Amino acid sequence: MKKLPYKIRLTIAGIVLILTALAVWGVVRYPLDTQFAALFQRTVFDFSLPAVIILAGLVLLTLVFGRFYCSLLCPFGILQEFTAFIFRRKNNPVGNYKFKYIIAALTFGALIGGTALFIRYIEPYTIFGSAFSLSIFGLVAAILVLVLVSFKNRFFCTNICPVGAVLGLLSKISFNKIYIDRNSCVSCGLCEKSCPAGCIDSKKKQVDNEICLKCLKCIGECRKDAIKFGIPPKGELKFNFKRREFIKAASILAVFGLAIKAGAEIAVNTAKMFKDVILPPGAKDENRMFNKCLNCNLCVENCPNKIIVKADNDFETVHLNYSKGKGFCDFNCIKCSEVCPSGAIKKINLEEKQKTRIGMAMITERCAKCGICIYECPTGAIYRNKDGLTVIDGAKCIGCGKCKKSCPENAIEIFAVREQVVV
Repeated sequence: MKKLPYKIRLTIAGIVLILTALAVWGVVRYPLDTQFAALFQRTVFDFSLPAVIILAGLVLLTLVFGRFYCSLLCPFGILQEFTAFIFRRKNNPVGNYKFKYIIAALTFGALIGGTALFIRYIEPYTIFGSAFSLSIFGLVAAILVLVLVSFKNRFFCTNICPVGAVLGLLSKISFNKIYIDRNSCVSCGLCEKSCPAGCIDSKKKQVDNEICLKCLKCIGECRKDAIKFGIPPKGELKFNFKRREFIKAASILAVFGLAIKAGAEIAVNTAKMFKDVILPPGAKDENRMFNKCLNCNLCVENCPNKIIVKADNDFETVHLNYSKGKGFCDFNCIKCSEVCPSGAIKKINLEEKQKTRIGMAMITERCAKCGICIYECPTGAIYRNKDGLTVIDGAKCIGCGKCKKSCPENAIEIFAVREQVVV
């Protein structure tokens, strides 16, 4: 019975891992957006009410119960746990290192400043999505972290992950904590050996709840029922803010401020370095897409026509490529808008999508006047003028690419637009 909470938590985590993997592969629609960084982004930039509510819920749960997010809802964290379990890796001491606060200050500071450029290379959900969509970056990052699991178990979660650093600070002041009943504990060390986060010091009978992932494994391992989860006795609540800690906090706040400023500058200028590309409907423009997309690749895997491609030399985030897949954006599809967790692709309804210009078609001199494009155009933008020439009504064209795909002479080109507008 002592191991029941751990087994229940592990079962839920396994279900979350499977559902998230299936969602990345486009097999199912993940029932709820619960990824912290994406929710934070949508809250700060779009003030999306659903994102605000879910993010507030995650913060509240963390303040009440601690870092359950990392062992229950984060797919990359859960993947690390199962990897350690499969390979039976020892739980080597991890420690609580302070450089994670610098990483968090840089990534979240830049995010508040206006760009996801930094966080998308270290955010756990992005790494998970990129790896499961077979992105080179995602695979390399995931392999490196999983190799790290072999030596230091959940070191990434406790000392590198920026989301973990933020949640750790909240967990430090949470109401319910893992703590050791000093009267029952015999300092046998079983709990310390079983802890994947390395947060238990059995000799001192202390638990570092900042890095504790609330996996509940230690509770089941203790033979004396000395490991408790709940509101600890008053004597256990210690918070000493020493001068050295104050200096560290001030330094981190300075880094945070500089990151906000740098993020604001990057948000304005960086996208200009890349080639003009066509973006999914709802992305608005290249600058917004560059600064909001996390490259989790959910839209890539879920696009039924397979025209959304991963980041490449043309553009550093996902974008459209009409030479791939079925070669056009389906007039009756809003899948990418539905699955995007970060708001980089704004959630739009089908009616709005069908009127959103993502590109502009142009008929070249190779046109054989066959008229196929006229019948294929879903918006009625192509017609024959009084001289019998096939022309495009620029006011109606949305650049979906259906005409280009249907043209037997390859006489139609689709060009990117500066900003997506509803026509």
